[in-house]
Amino acid sequence: MTSEELRELTASEPLTLEEEYEMQRKWQEDEDKLTFILLSGMSFDAKEDDQKVTPGRLEGLPMIGDVNLFLKGVPDEEDFEVEVEIMVAEPAYRRRGVAHTALQLILSYATDPSSPKPLPVPKDRFVARIGERNEASIRLFEKLGFSVTKRVAVFEEVELRFTDASKVWKKGDVKLLDG
Repeated sequence: MTSEELRELTASEPLTLEEEYEMQRKWQEDEDKLTFILLSGMSFDAKEDDQKVTPGRLEGLPMIGDVNLFLKGVPDEEDFEVEVEIMVAEPAYRRRGVAHTALQLILSYATDPSSPKPLPVPKDRFVARIGERNEASIRLFEKLGFSVTKRVAVFEEVELRFTDASKVWKKGDVKLLDG
């Protein structure tokens, strides 16, 4: 990640390309991480009968970001938490509802009783840690039912936890890849 602005917004350290690849491999293999890659919009021909998502249809679509869950601790223990992160790397896709939709989908998936183990998780276990100057992200999480519960001056960040039990998140359709 070469963008200084993006590193500040995501509280990320500069990594070499090799370190980036190693981190991606680790995230793919670790059972305590769930990452979905955000691709730019996909359009299907409305006249097509076959609307299946295939690797061929995804190939070539630009990656614009990712959304992540990091499970920390043992699910049945009191200190268990699920850290939620979102990154929309491409500036052209920011402030267009992409992050809001992606977060709703991953949060609804993570709390759905039909999701595979180690999911589902209770809503009150979700936490987001955001740089205190990243006001847009703080507002985004507040719209999703999170509230600032702690300020950590030494890291210049705020901690938000899910607190709005009445909040309902958008659900997505499950689409299996063919091929």
